[in-house]
Amino acid sequence: MKTQGEIEAAICEGISRFEQEYMGRGPKDIHTHLIGDLLVVRLEGVLTAAEQQLVKSLPGEKGRDLLKQVRTQLVETARPVIGTMVQEVTGVNMVSLHHDISTVTGEEVVLFTLAESPLFREGKKR
Repeated sequence: MKTQGEIEAAICEGISRFEQEYMGRGPKDIHTHLIGDLLVVRLEGVLTAAEQQLVKSLPGEKGRDLLKQVRTQLVETARPVIGTMVQEVTGVNMVSLHHDISTVTGEEVVLFTLAESPLFREGKKR
C-alpha cells in the first residue's frame, strides 16, 4: 500500500508524461494534492511558444478561446488513458475530470473526482 505522498508523486509523474506525449511539452512545475476523494493537480509553465504566440496574435479573446478549446478537446480525447492511470495509481475509479488553463499565467488545473477516498498508509514521521 502506498503513502499519500507516493500517490501524489505517481499522479504527478503520470500527468507530466501525458503532457509530454499529448501536448508536446511537460510542465515546469507540478503538484498533486489528495483531499479525500478529490485529486487536485496544478501544473505551471505548460504553454508552448506556439500557444503563447497564438494567444498574443489573435484579436480580442479569440486566441484564448481557441487555445482553451484545443486543450480541452485533447484532455477529453485522452480521458480513458488518464482515467486508467488514476485508477492504477490510486486503486479507485475516476468519476469525473475537470480541466482549465490560464493563458495569462500558463497555469493548468486538473481536478479528479474519485469513486471514494483511496486507502493509503501513514508515512514515516520525521
